[in-house]
Amino acid sequence: MSILGVLAYCVNIRFIVLTFLGSLAGMFVGAIPGLSVSLATALLVSITYTWSTEDAMGTIMGVYVVGVFSGALSAILVNIPGAPSSVVTTMDGHPLAKRGKAFKALKYATVYSFIGSVFGLVALAILAKPITALALKFQPMDYFLLALFGLATVGSLTSKSFSKGLIAALIGIFFSLIGLDSVVGSPRLTFGIQGLKSGIATVPALVGLFGFAEVLCTVSDGCAEGEVTKLEKMVVKTGEVLKEFWHSIYYCVIGTFVGALPGAGGPVAAFLAYSEAKRIVKNPSVPFGEGAVEGIAASESANNACIGGALIPMLTLAIPGDAVTAIIMSVFYIHGLQPGPNFLKTSGEAFNAILAGGFLGCVFLLVLGTLLTPVVSKVISVPKKILLPVVTVLCVVGAYACNTRMFDVGLMFFFGILGYFLRTRGYSVAPITLGLVLGGMMDTNFRRAVSLASTAENPVIALFGRPITIVLTVITFITIISNIPAVRSLRIKKDSRVELETVPKMRPE
Repeated sequence: MSILGVLAYCVNIRFIVLTFLGSLAGMFVGAIPGLSVSLATALLVSITYTWSTEDAMGTIMGVYVVGVFSGALSAILVNIPGAPSSVVTTMDGHPLAKRGKAFKALKYATVYSFIGSVFGLVALAILAKPITALALKFQPMDYFLLALFGLATVGSLTSKSFSKGLIAALIGIFFSLIGLDSVVGSPRLTFGIQGLKSGIATVPALVGLFGFAEVLCTVSDGCAEGEVTKLEKMVVKTGEVLKEFWHSIYYCVIGTFVGALPGAGGPVAAFLAYSEAKRIVKNPSVPFGEGAVEGIAASESANNACIGGALIPMLTLAIPGDAVTAIIMSVFYIHGLQPGPNFLKTSGEAFNAILAGGFLGCVFLLVLGTLLTPVVSKVISVPKKILLPVVTVLCVVGAYACNTRMFDVGLMFFFGILGYFLRTRGYSVAPITLGLVLGGMMDTNFRRAVSLASTAENPVIALFGRPITIVLTVITFITIISNIPAVRSLRIKKDSRVELETVPKMRPE
């Protein structure tokens, strides 16, 4: 990487304009439920086919950076995450918006998305080789345990009942196993339905669980004729927003590291960061899950830091860190570039263009997030009798746009009804999404780990004897044990007793 080379692109008018157009496209596409960053990037591949490599990289990085952030807009405003990585943002962003503080929620999302994106790109520039070396040491069992740790954590985060959270996560894992078996290639759990052979697509499930389920819940509450709380522009001081800055750096570290692990991605990073936020923030503005700005900061910092992290294995190992980087790889091959261990040496100009496009995208994220989100926010002042049909249409369009087949629309309705029944019975639907994302990775890596260990002299040592595996096993075990109701109640009583002991006693006069 050459600093002067990156700066040269940052002052190139053509490059700046193309990156801005990409950022603008990412802003609108990412904000529409179901129209993901992956879709926008895939469409750009055909458009940028005849472009120079540098121009193509700048445009796509603008879409990538701003598109990941804009998924938070629909998550906050209408409780439909624009991407799986924005699921965690709905937990506190939407409750805050329902209390008439959508402007504040959007301000936090914008600022900490900017911080996370910048941090991830700086890490890409400085720490690509060390992080890649560590990621290379992960074995199949390590990936399985990392996913298990994420599920154990989300079980305690997204439901007042730990058991209900885990049940919801298990439902997600069950759905992730539907389709062709990754090892033997035979249909699994398809029940003879042809459309299920390709598996459950994430986008229709996501739109159904968060979008259509929200419509059903609103209608069942009998308040479809009322109006959503109008957005009131608030004075949100920058100093107040930046109170979580140092915590956000920690969340960015989590996001960058998780992003560098191929297949983990933004959803895992956001959930892990949210878990850490609940642990380290002792006095949140309001309880987590009820509109805590600390939760928004954690989610947006981590999932945007994943951008730089996900590019690390793609550039240095030719292993995409997420769906978008998998599409970016196709751009590389179209333009004759070969990602891999020698990429930084042989394609320095392309690497400089990626960094420059990323940093310019961060600037445009801040500008567009500040100027356009208040305009987009006006959607929450629309009466629900108008908003709900619009949301329903968006749900149908978003589900269909995924693979352009009506079967996905049916899946969306199914998951919407499922989400409605689960929510009315006190279950959170967020763990289902994480189970869908992680289930396939858990299945493949566990079976691969067992297969490799079966040929060893001591299979148990082969599975759990490595330092990374031991650490992941211990923290997963501690997480599960600490959230067992009996253990949790003891911890709460102990904390309460400590708080009472710290209260100064009044001397009798």
